[in-house]
Amino acid sequence: MKKTNAMRILEKNNVNYEVIEYSSKGGISGVEVAKTLKEDVYLVYKTLVTESKESYYVFVIPVYGELDLKKAAIVSGEKKIEMLPQKNLLSLTGYVHGGCSPVGMKKLFTTFIDETAKSKDYFFVSGGKVGMQIKVNPVEVANLINAKFADLVKGETSGL
Repeated sequence: MKKTNAMRILEKNNVNYEVIEYSSKGGISGVEVAKTLKEDVYLVYKTLVTESKESYYVFVIPVYGELDLKKAAIVSGEKKIEMLPQKNLLSLTGYVHGGCSPVGMKKLFTTFIDETAKSKDYFFVSGGKVGMQIKVNPVEVANLINAKFADLVKGETSGL
């Protein structure tokens, strides 16, 4: 298995992780990834890249959820946040859609992880390419990339 930027950075910083590879033929949603991994959807998270008028932000949320753009704007101190157009993802982050990891982007963007992850022993995030997930401790990831935990998902998520 060829190591991704995410894996190299985790290793360099002595963060324990486990790689899980899966078949990803023809695109696969985050919920489908959870089913493929035989894991609870509350443990599998997706990485979303957004933009404001002058900055970029990364949000890591459970795959079952939808990013609340109003909450995202509030926690980032912006008036308005929008999803980054998919065509700009690779050039900005070095990752493709479906393989975007919060660790190892071209630049360290301000990152927020949904508060539901904070109390978990581990969660799954993309390993840096489609068909690869990394099982890792959310607090260790947050510490590594200077992320903050916040309420980010539309609707009630507390206690999940």
